[in-house]
Amino acid sequence: MDLEFIKEVIPMYVEATFLTLRIGFIGIILSFLTGIFCAIIRYWEIPVLNLLVRIYTEISRNTPLLIQLFFLYFALPRMGIKLTGEECGIIGLTFLGGSYMAETFRSSLETVGKSQLESGMCIGLNKRQLVQYVVLPQAMAVSIPGLVANIIFLLKETSVFSAVALADLMYVAKDLIGLYYKTEEALFLLVIAYFVILLPISFAAYFIEKKVNFNRG
Repeated sequence: MDLEFIKEVIPMYVEATFLTLRIGFIGIILSFLTGIFCAIIRYWEIPVLNLLVRIYTEISRNTPLLIQLFFLYFALPRMGIKLTGEECGIIGLTFLGGSYMAETFRSSLETVGKSQLESGMCIGLNKRQLVQYVVLPQAMAVSIPGLVANIIFLLKETSVFSAVALADLMYVAKDLIGLYYKTEEALFLLVIAYFVILLPISFAAYFIEKKVNFNRG
């Protein structure tokens, strides 16, 4: 293990980590919003939109992110739509993550008893108010484990962004291996970088879930 080489290339990994976090953060936020929107449509079984969401979910969950990125980066320009690598990364992550978030939220929404909905309607709440004040607060608490699992999954999926010329962590590792043949050092720093990104999220999720369960109890 060449420690001098590791010291020299650490700044490259730091820069790549910030790029990965920036794209990952934007993609996860958009996935979160997409997931809530789609889950509510599925929950209320809104005509036409419900079918469209089902089709989107099946396409998204059954195609790899790498294929989606290739379509965005290489196929769309042939149709006159040109996107940067970063834009492709955000759109691809949102498209994939939205379906996983939607399924997580939908299963959480279904844990809210129908009797609570009936009680809400009896006191004059409309559908929007039922979702806002009765359904979502309870569903959010239930969805925390699945939500965290999705966030970690999406952050790990960012490792394929190098396929669309994004200088993310995987891109830097492959570049260093190709240039200097420092496979052990490059992969070691890659593992450490993802460990530093994902471990705090796991710990934060554990404490949040513990606190939510305590409050509910």
